[in-house]
Amino acid sequence: MPTTPHIERHFTATDTVRDIVIGMSDGLTVPFALAAGISGAGAATNIVVTAGLAEIAAGSIAMGLGGYLAARTDDEHYATERQREMDETEQFPEKEKEEVAEIFREYGLTETELKPVVTAFSKDRKRWVDFMMRFELGLDAPDPKRASQSALTIALSYIGGGLIPLAPYILLSSLNMALWVSVGVTLLALFLFGFFKGQFTGLSPLRGGSQTVLVGGLAATVAFALARLIGG
Repeated sequence: MPTTPHIERHFTATDTVRDIVIGMSDGLTVPFALAAGISGAGAATNIVVTAGLAEIAAGSIAMGLGGYLAARTDDEHYATERQREMDETEQFPEKEKEEVAEIFREYGLTETELKPVVTAFSKDRKRWVDFMMRFELGLDAPDPKRASQSALTIALSYIGGGLIPLAPYILLSSLNMALWVSVGVTLLALFLFGFFKGQFTGLSPLRGGSQTVLVGGLAATVAFALARLIGG
């Protein structure tokens, strides 16, 4: 009797994908809202472009630096916890052995089965600590290149996203026309971004696209309305 092979499909979002999502989502939304707000105040096209480019430059640096610091914090936290575990396995070995046993008890091992496992772990201190880091603390060893890669990925994604709503103001001389083209292009980009993000994460692509359009559109609408209100 023929059987259909079982194929598991799980999405495990890589750190790079997460960084792209962070940078692109903010890059699409913030410059879009800024350009719409300045347009609502009746500023000239060159003012919108200048302010938009300045915001993209500042935003990409700030976001990239934030990603770098977040990754460095993860590195430092892991190193601190690992050293603590190293010290504890040396100073309180029996207590740490019991913690290993307790973890395996949760998987249904009997006391007879536990003894050789715990003994094997305690003979290799590095693997013992690796095990405790992963299964007691839930921490994986971070990539040493993660901080710089995260900063660069987020910054470039922010720039790429930010240039989309700003491009019509660069290419078109009419402020009103540039505004509406920017709205259309950016909302489409937001929808596509949310759509593909939904596919990657296993969520409904249509729901993901609609949510990003709603957030970006709301931000731009509020900025435009406030600028019109303040500018009279």
